[in-house]
Amino acid sequence: MATVVSSIGLKGMEGYQVQVEVQLLPGDGVSIVGLPDASVKESKDRVMGALYANGCEVLDKKIIINLSPAEQKKNSPIFDLAMAIAVMKEANEIKDNIPEIAAFLGVLSLDGSIKPVEGMLPAIMAARKEGFKILYLPRLEDIPIETVNGLEFRFVQTLQEVIESFSGQISAFSLPIKSSQKPIELPPPTYDKDFKHVLGHKQAKRALEIAAAGGHNVLMVGPPGCGKSLLSETFPSILPPLKQESRFEVMSIYQLAGISQQNVSAPPYRSPHHSASAVSLIGGGTNPKPGEVSLAHRGVLFLDEMAEFPKRTLDMLRQPIETGKVTISRAASTVTYPAQFLLIGAMNPCPCGYMGSRNYYCTCTPKQVTAYNNRISGPIQDRMDILLKLETVSLENESTADNETSEIIRGRIIKAREVQYQRYGEEISNAIVPNEKLLECTILTEEQEKMMRSWASKYNWSTRVQMKIRRLARTISDLNGDENITNQSIWEAVTIRRTQSLRQPRGMVK
Repeated sequence: MATVVSSIGLKGMEGYQVQVEVQLLPGDGVSIVGLPDASVKESKDRVMGALYANGCEVLDKKIIINLSPAEQKKNSPIFDLAMAIAVMKEANEIKDNIPEIAAFLGVLSLDGSIKPVEGMLPAIMAARKEGFKILYLPRLEDIPIETVNGLEFRFVQTLQEVIESFSGQISAFSLPIKSSQKPIELPPPTYDKDFKHVLGHKQAKRALEIAAAGGHNVLMVGPPGCGKSLLSETFPSILPPLKQESRFEVMSIYQLAGISQQNVSAPPYRSPHHSASAVSLIGGGTNPKPGEVSLAHRGVLFLDEMAEFPKRTLDMLRQPIETGKVTISRAASTVTYPAQFLLIGAMNPCPCGYMGSRNYYCTCTPKQVTAYNNRISGPIQDRMDILLKLETVSLENESTADNETSEIIRGRIIKAREVQYQRYGEEISNAIVPNEKLLECTILTEEQEKMMRSWASKYNWSTRVQMKIRRLARTISDLNGDENITNQSIWEAVTIRRTQSLRQPRGMVK
């Protein structure tokens, strides 16, 4: 009869239960089966070294370790602890029963000490989802697991501590199961920049407030030095702090990518250079890792000089923008990472940057301007909710005295977000709610429907653009505290969406 001990395997962000089955047969050697990769195959030497250091010798036995389900590829040394416990139990070195509701996570050193590995947080969340109640794992310094409900954590440093905890000789340092669903509030995030110090750009600030309230994508077009980068870098200061589940999602992605996080409660802000490759932006590699679109999950992806990005790379953003996730297929495996981000793009109006400027002459020909704008493909522009034109601000008549702080703006946005969460029954914003649910919860009057049809015909709007107008109007009404969509909110939505289009319908002159 084989001994079975449970652990957790990872496939991208998705975790699943792995049963470590161990059987001792006459002979010698260690064999690991169940599609292990190199890091898992090397576990046999680590496990045998740790067992020898703890006085467990099985030199005269053939050890077969099966990782079930056998059809899933295993690609992490996280199973080391479960393997060692199963071997010791099968060799009768452990007399006490092993809890069936327990899972074991951690990599072993040759002296029997237990260390964490990459991806511990997604493994913990998967263990909770799989129904485990007890987790044996090493102490994690950078993960606030005390906020995880429904699990008892038993922190162990060595194999000997695990064995002794089974018999009750010593109690591993543990955090008991918490059934309360009330999330623990972390200190509010801090920001380096504040909208109070941004001079002018009142229309742009209003548009960005709408974007933050509803999660809408923004494309900013303006000459060099007009404030595009400043506005985008200040934008995270008006976003609501991450809720608990969103925070865990973001932390899991950063763990898998091997990147440390400084401010865990603040939405992430990613700003890749326009020379970034498609793999770094979308994700990939031999063993697929998260890209910038996933690192910006629940936050902001800012593409400065957007027209300088390769067109092929930009077009790869279509799927993540539309679905909120990205699927990476490689010969080794196929993984899916979440990629629900707010996209902010910034670009010049022409190659020289000064078309329409009041201070400089534009030296570009119409053909050059058209070619430059065509670098942003129609489908990508179609997915941008707000098209915002910026101009250089004269500082002579501007002052910070009347400017609202980011904290005041953020307060309005948090209220608007809560209205959306209550309306849709989940943590979802107007920008990404499914069309069916939006139409069900957002009913226009007959006059408003007629008005929308008239504008759609006049400006040749696609169906997607028409839905984006409706989404923007719903967000503006939420910000204004209106229960139903008003004519004023529709007009404002049309204004910030229509007037700055990079392309105009044939025959239309502005």
